[in-house]
This record gives sequence, structure tokens and C-alpha cells, in this order.
Amino acid sequence: MEGLGQPEAKIRVLALIEASSVTGPAKNLIGFARRARPAVEITVVTFRRPSAADESLLPALAEAGIPVRVIDEAGMGDPRVILQLRRVLRSERPDIIQTHNTKSHFLLRTMGWTFGPPWIAFHHGFTNRGAKDRAYNRVARWALQGAERVVAVCDAFAADLRASGVPANRISLRHNFVLPFQPPPEAEVEALRARLEIPAGVPVILAVGRLSREKGHADLLDALALVRQAEPAAAFRVVIAGEGPERDRLERQRTALGLDGIVLLPGQQANVRPFYAVANLLALPSHSEGSPNVLLEAMSAGLPIVATNAGGIVEIAADGVTAAIVPARDPRAFADALLRIWRDPALACRLAAAAKSEAARFTPEAYVEAMIAIYRSVLEEK
Repeated sequence: MEGLGQPEAKIRVLALIEASSVTGPAKNLIGFARRARPAVEITVVTFRRPSAADESLLPALAEAGIPVRVIDEAGMGDPRVILQLRRVLRSERPDIIQTHNTKSHFLLRTMGWTFGPPWIAFHHGFTNRGAKDRAYNRVARWALQGAERVVAVCDAFAADLRASGVPANRISLRHNFVLPFQPPPEAEVEALRARLEIPAGVPVILAVGRLSREKGHADLLDALALVRQAEPAAAFRVVIAGEGPERDRLERQRTALGLDGIVLLPGQQANVRPFYAVANLLALPSHSEGSPNVLLEAMSAGLPIVATNAGGIVEIAADGVTAAIVPARDPRAFADALLRIWRDPALACRLAAAAKSEAARFTPEAYVEAMIAIYRSVLEEK
């Protein structure tokens, strides 16, 4: 990235993200902010509610040396939020302001954002879990039409934006990046296997993600029941690392399918590297995805992968080349793909090697260069 370190090239960005924990978008923002220095100087604005259960974001930002401005809010619709945001904007005077979630998009559009620095909005996709989500999606579609540039994390989301009325010339596509996988110490991997009570030599299927409906974990459990019917003598464990509102339902389904002791739900994990190291295969049964970090991380770790064709998954992985790709919401097809890889070690090795090679294209350096080009483009257009 020759020349990006010149003082005159510095771009000051104010990034709004309404997360209290280190979500996927927050993780990507932190990674980008660390690697874009000194060409880009990012200050994060986040929102703090008294009811937040997981407040891991602020310590993560502090550890990364990223300046933070916190806006306190009593709850949804707190009128003081816009007043605080205006004060932050006046004091920070950024070159670019960027938003990462529906509330931030809404705030900028509501403020009639045409008088200040360019506004770049990141679109991480829409969820559709009920009437509340559909209402949020309508708000987001309206708000995103006001941004100078919208960065979509996959082409499927870019198409949705175009259908929502965002002009094509204001949409940029940027998949996430992944770091080369660094295997953890063997002692750490063995300690994890012992903590999860997985006997030595027993294969492990791994899934990583929030326990929410759109992640498709219920489909995965149905698929696993079919795998057990086909291979009743096979010994294996399934680890679903994550936390969320579907835990109770998944636990009941696990029991009903006779998968207690086989499917493990260890909760949210701050460090997933040992999980990739202990795994023999990654399962990604999502109904909706953008540019999933877990897919890129598993590819970088050299794991064979069974995934659905949701969203941007098929823009990163190719069926039969770097993964086994099946239709979303089809447990039978997912089970068949698991069995195919289970029964064909040569296929598993071939897919894993190709995936690891393909992951090397999604480098942090390429991501930083692309984002700086987007910043400079909108600054020139303003």
C-alpha cells in the first residue's frame, strides 16, 4: 500500500455502530481501523443503554487503541440521542461519517444529512423474523436512500438495495476480509476438547454463530438426526458456538431428536481459534448471510465446509470446489452433503485445500486499499 502513510493522505472517519458486544460488523470495523492506520483515523460512536447484557465492545475498542464517543440513551426513541450526536459531530469534524446499522442510518437520514461530510452507509443485510423486523427493514430501506454511498457486503444485498430504490452508481460491493489462520498451541486445543468432554479421535462438526432463527441451526439439528439414521454406529460430536434467543428452542429440539450428548452448546466464545483447530468440518446452515466471517475463517483454517446457498455464501465458496453448497432450509440435502464428505476423506481434503487457497484472496490489505479508494471517491464527489 505504497503512499498510504503520507500525512496528507489521512482521512478522518466517524463510524456509528449500535452494538454493545463485538458483533460481526463491529469485529470487521475494529480490524479495519487497526490496519488502515495512519492513512485512515477512525473514531467510533456507539450507543449505551442501561439494559445492555454484554458490554464487550468498549473494552475491545480500547484494546485496539480506537477512540470512542459514547452516546447514552434511556431506550428506543430517546430524543437526547440526536442532540448528543450533533454535539459529537461538531466536536469531531470528520471528513467522512459512516453508519453500520438501521438506527444509525435512520438518525443520519432524519437529520437531513446533506450539509456535512459525505455519508457512507454499510449494509449488512435485512432480517425477517417477524413484524418488528419488517418494520425496521422499511425504515432502513428509506434511510439508505439518503447516503452518498452504500457499501454492500455481498452482491445479493446490492441487488436488494437497487430494488429498494438506491441508485446503482451509489452502491459499492466489498466482501469481508480474513486473517491467515494461526493454529493455537496444541495444549489449548486439548484443553478445549477436555472441557467439552470430547474423547480423543472423535470427529467434530463445528457451527459458529448467533443462536437466532435465520442462522438455520434448527435445520442443522434435523440434518444431524438424518445423519445418525444413516450412520447409527458413527461416533461424532457437533459444537454450536454462540448464544442467542433460540437457545431454549434448540435445546428442546436436541432432546426430542435424541441428540443430547452429541450436540454441544457451549455459548458465546471470545476466542474461536481453538474451536476451528478442534473441528474436522464446518457446518453453515444459514437462511440469510452477507459475507460471513465464519465461512472465511473456516476456509482459512483449512476445514471442509457444508454450507447453504444463502446470500453471499455462493459469492465466496463454489460448490464442489471449495465447499459443498446445498439449498437453504433443506435438512435432507444438508445431511446428504455431510454424509458425502464423511464417507469420502479424499473429497474432504480436496475441498479443504482449495478453500484455504481461495481464502488467501480476501486479505486485509486488499480490503483496506478498496475502502480507502471508496473514501477518496466520495470525497472527490462531494
